[in-house]
Amino acid sequence: MIMAQTAGAHAISHNRPAKESAAASFGVKYPTFIVVALVLMFVALVYVGLHIRMTQMEYDIAAALSARELLQEEQKKLKLEMAMLKSPQRIEDIARNKLQMSYPTAEQVIVIKPSEK
Repeated sequence: MIMAQTAGAHAISHNRPAKESAAASFGVKYPTFIVVALVLMFVALVYVGLHIRMTQMEYDIAAALSARELLQEEQKKLKLEMAMLKSPQRIEDIARNKLQMSYPTAEQVIVIKPSEK
């Protein structure tokens, strides 16, 4: 019986190192798990941050393109207005009606001859 108790105690002592080694391996895996989780969280945060930045840039590009389109339309209108204002017919009409100007008569025209040196 003493032998059986010794053998039983010996068997129990063999089971303890197995549990301790399992606990030790769990201790090694737990910090590794934390490091992997932190790395994954960091990667996820970087991804989300870049995605947000990309979305903001897309909105900025769309706004810039819209502003460019409006400016091009305004430029077309201003070019048309400038062409109308530079029209010789319009200038002559303003000169005759608003400024009371007319073409000079033959007596009003003075021809200057180039001076000889």
